Amino acid sequence: MRLYAAVARGAFRRFATYRAASLAGAFTNTVFGLILASTFLALWHARPGLGGYDEVTAVTYIWVSQGLLVTVAVMGGGFQDDVQERFRSGDIAIDLYRPVDFQGWWLATDLGRAAFHLLARGVPPMLVGSLVFRVRLPEHPLTWVYFLLATVLAVVVSFGVRFLVSLTGFWLQDSEGVRSVTLVVSMFFSGMLLPLALFPGLLGDLAPLLPWAALVKVPTDVFLERVTGPGLLGALGFQLGWAVVLLAAGRLVQLLATRKVVVQGG
Repeated sequence: MRLYAAVARGAFRRFATYRAASLAGAFTNTVFGLILASTFLALWHARPGLGGYDEVTAVTYIWVSQGLLVTVAVMGGGFQDDVQERFRSGDIAIDLYRPVDFQGWWLATDLGRAAFHLLARGVPPMLVGSLVFRVRLPEHPLTWVYFLLATVLAVVVSFGVRFLVSLTGFWLQDSEGVRSVTLVVSMFFSGMLLPLALFPGLLGDLAPLLPWAALVKVPTDVFLERVTGPGLLGALGFQLGWAVVLLAAGRLVQLLATRKVVVQGG
């Protein structure tokens, strides 16, 4: 475990070196938050109580989701960029010979990345949003702990999806096409574009059951205290269940993939 902790710390320090990029990213998240919060206010003025949210919680939803956008890598990226480059260079073959678990190494890397982005690109937009708009902060101190736990589980679920996508590179040598499709699906079904409670009919019944709901919907529900007691345990259990399923699926696909290693150029 000390090795994986060291890998996570290294990833945290690596992303912390890109201060200008982090500042620009936080600024971008803040600008989009201002635009979306204003849009949501106009929508909720026209349709009060839409989806079970009032105006304050709807605006808070925007700022929490903006803070989670890069933290849980809703749009992909993170370790995927490194793995894809290693497919192109052929270094992926070297990775498989390391005396460390392939999946565990990249999971530790992604957790370190997420920890930095939570601080650098999650907190600043939320602070700005709370100064410009009325937002709803958790009433109970323990909610902050549950929210942090939900965020960690969201990162693990996101990693599980992105790891499976990255493994397609063992067969395709370039997973960019699959990543592009996954990005669209993730943005839509995570609740990043619109709360899943607003989805109509069968789509509204299906979306909360998919793994992408664990990325944004569950953490925001926890932060807004829309789930408490048994509902909170169920929400965290939902995330944990998908994390176990996706990590296990990644392990299985990894075993199949490493039997067929094709390095570009040889």
